[in-house]
Amino acid sequence: MTPLEPTADEYYVDSPVVREFIAAVQAARAAEPDPALLVERLRPAFSRLLQADGWLPDEFARPYEASGMGGGIGQYLLYRSADRSLTLFSLVVPAGSTTPVHDHLAWGLVGLYRGEQLERVYAPIATNYDAGEAKLELIEERTVRAGEFYTLLPPTDDIHSVTTTSSEASISIHLLGNDAGCVVRHRFDPEAASVTPFRSGYSNVPCEDEARG
Repeated sequence: MTPLEPTADEYYVDSPVVREFIAAVQAARAAEPDPALLVERLRPAFSRLLQADGWLPDEFARPYEASGMGGGIGQYLLYRSADRSLTLFSLVVPAGSTTPVHDHLAWGLVGLYRGEQLERVYAPIATNYDAGEAKLELIEERTVRAGEFYTLLPPTDDIHSVTTTSSEASISIHLLGNDAGCVVRHRFDPEAASVTPFRSGYSNVPCEDEARG
């Protein structure tokens, strides 16, 4: 094990609210291995997290100009399990900004903490990732308001983009079953029917290879 490999869970926001939520998530994961059933089991705890006030510090709720997603979008790691199989992070999208169309490659829950977003959900029609080809179909557009949330369950319901439609930045909270900022995912261009490798990174914590320099 190298010094950069964690030996314990990492709490970048360490509060009773976050600790209680993560404890509930870990208990649910131990009891339910099926991702589809797990996300349903986690709905009450995730709803309570979104409704709780005052637990997210300002430094995890601001835009980030050096964003790996572009558009000043900040992605802040709040919690990561020692084995990197679970992360909790905030995504800050400035007013009028839109994320790239992207996937997540893991089960998850995504909910809005502040502001309002328009989410566009896509389904893959034909993909050849090695050739950089991906034909997508827009299957749903929906408005997401504070306190509302949705599930991610690859290979369905995993490709989307979000646009902030409120006058202030939107802040969403993501619980993902992987190290979402550091794994290589996919960025899509629906008009060009193309796809490229993509790693969003975290605004507050480097990935291991970045830390090694």
